[in-house]
Amino acid sequence: MSIRIAEVAVAAVAVWSCLAHGAEPEPSKFDQDATRWVGDALLEIETVKVGMTRAQLLTVFGMEGGLSSGLRRTYVYRRCPIIKVDFEFDAVGRPSRDAEGRVTLIESDQDIITKMSRPYLARSVID
Repeated sequence: MSIRIAEVAVAAVAVWSCLAHGAEPEPSKFDQDATRWVGDALLEIETVKVGMTRAQLLTVFGMEGGLSSGLRRTYVYRRCPIIKVDFEFDAVGRPSRDAEGRVTLIESDQDIITKMSRPYLARSVID
C-alpha cells in the first residue's frame, strides 16, 4: 500500500513540476494526415450495420477473394483493400441450405447482414 502511495506522490510531483515550469508536451510523432485518413475510413466503415442488405454493404466494400459461402464472406474497404471486415448473412428469398444440408453458395443483394467483425488489416487474397 505504501509503495502505491509513493508512486502516486511521485507522479503528482512530476505533473506539478511540468506545469509549474511551463514544459510543453512532446510534439506528436504521429502522421496527422494518415491519422485523419484512417479516422475518416473508420467513420465510413462504421456506417455499415447489422440489419443492412448486402447491396448497402457494397456501397462501402468490395468482395475479397478466397474461400467463402453465400452466407459468410470477407469484404475489403473500397478505398484500401488491406482493411477487411468479415460478414455473415441471412439468406433472403431462398433456402440457406441445399437438399443435402450444405450452406448455400448463392448470394443475393437482398441478403441481410446478421454479424460483422471489427475492421482488421490483412494482405490481399488472390484466387
